[in-house]
Amino acid sequence: MMRHFLRDDDLSPDEQREVLDLAARLKREPFAERPLEGPRSVAVFFDKTSTRTRFSFAAGIAELGGNAIIVNPGEAQLGVKESVADTSRVLSRMVDMVVWRTFAHSGLEEMAAHATVPVINSLSDDFHPCQILADLQTIRERKGDLAGLTAAYVGDAANNMGHSYLLGFATAGMHIRVAGPDGYHPRPDIVRDAERIAAETGGSVTVTTDVEAAVAGADAVITDTWVSMGQEDEKAARVQTFGSYRVTSELMARAADDAIFLHCLPAYREFEVAPEVIDGPQSVVWDEAENRVHAQKGLMAWLLARA
Repeated sequence: MMRHFLRDDDLSPDEQREVLDLAARLKREPFAERPLEGPRSVAVFFDKTSTRTRFSFAAGIAELGGNAIIVNPGEAQLGVKESVADTSRVLSRMVDMVVWRTFAHSGLEEMAAHATVPVINSLSDDFHPCQILADLQTIRERKGDLAGLTAAYVGDAANNMGHSYLLGFATAGMHIRVAGPDGYHPRPDIVRDAERIAAETGGSVTVTTDVEAAVAGADAVITDTWVSMGQEDEKAARVQTFGSYRVTSELMARAADDAIFLHCLPAYREFEVAPEVIDGPQSVVWDEAENRVHAQKGLMAWLLARA
C-alpha cells in the first residue's frame, strides 16, 4: 500500500519516532540520504502563497538529490480544467512525489486515492502536519524524550494548527492542552481521534477556555496568528475575541521555569505574542523554522523508502 502523509495520525507512534530520528540525523549530516538522486522530481503545488513551506521543501528536495517543480496558483489545470484524480494519475507517471499546499483537505484525499507515488499535505484548511513534525523535532532538541511532556497551544484552536497539535502531540505521547474562546475549539471528531491516540500512547488531551490553566507548568507554550490567510476582513473582531489569549511574559511565567515558546510564523507582535516573548531567551521559533527543512527531509526519505 502506498503511504501518504495527509494528517498527523497517518504515522503511528513508532513511525513518527523513526521520521524524527531520521530528521535529526539529516540535520547533523545534510547529505546522508539521497533518495532523489538523479535528479528525480517532486511536484510542489501552492494554492496559497508561502515563505517557509516553499523554501523548506525546495531546499530539502535539493539536499535529497532531487528537483522541485514549483507550481504557483493559476499555473496548472489542477481541479479546474482537469480533475484532481486525472492530474494525480498523470503526475504519478512523471514525478516521484507530490506535495500540495491547498485549501480543502478533500482535494488531498482525492489526490492520494489515485496516486501511485507518495502525497504530502504541506498545509490544508484542516491540518498542517509538516509543521508539527518540525515542532516536535524542536521540542525534542531542547527537552529530550517527548513522551510525558506537556504543551499548551493557545489562541485560535479551531484552525488547522489546533487540529494537528492534538493529533501529532498525542501520537508522541505528550499531554497536549488546547485553549481558545468559546466557538473557537477544535472539531469534536478530531478531539475524539486525539483522545483515542493518547489513550494508547500515555498522553492526554485537554480542550478548555482557561488559558492560564492550560499554560500552568507547561514545558512548551505555543500560539499562532489570530488572522489567517483569507480572514483579513475579520481582523478587528478577532483581535477583540482573542485578546486575553495573548502570550505575554506574565503568561509564560505560569509555565515551567524552563519552558520554551514556539510559533509557526508569520508572527504579529503585539497581537498573539508580545515582542519580549518571541524575541526573548525562551523563544525557539528560529530553530523551529529551520527544522521545517530537516523534518520534511526525514519525512520524504521515509516515505520514498516505502514507495
